[in-house]
Amino acid sequence: MQPATAKWYDRRDSVFVEFCVEDSKDVHVNFDRSKMDFSCISGTDNIKQQNTVELFGEIDPKESKHRRTDRSVLCCLRKAETGKSWPRLTKDKTKCNWLSVDFNNWKDWEDDSDEDLSSFDKFSEMMNSMGGDDLPDLDGADDEHDSADSDDEKMPDLE
Repeated sequence: MQPATAKWYDRRDSVFVEFCVEDSKDVHVNFDRSKMDFSCISGTDNIKQQNTVELFGEIDPKESKHRRTDRSVLCCLRKAETGKSWPRLTKDKTKCNWLSVDFNNWKDWEDDSDEDLSSFDKFSEMMNSMGGDDLPDLDGADDEHDSADSDDEKMPDLE
């Protein structure tokens, strides 16, 4: 058996761990208050993979879930104490060669105030509600009004 490669990131109320295993079968995920166990058989070579993680903080095992896709198994670990950031996934500070931070999903949420979040949510909602039909034509190629600009003069021929 070998450990599966994994990426993780932290959120206000959950920690996400994605085990990067393609074509996984016999996936088993067990959540305890202070650790999680993951095992599966992956790939066309039927490689047995297993990870046991002693977690930095405690989680709620009943509220924690996992989802399998063709390319990975994503685990959502619900924090027992929400609002407390995890500087690392593991209890020990030792470096695990199979584990890395998922910087594509990482967000420093500690510095965000609720006011900033609500402003961002309002902005996102506004952007999503904008329709494409009433946007102005910004490229200036308006066929109805053929107005000559000062820079529309004919370019001299190249020699």
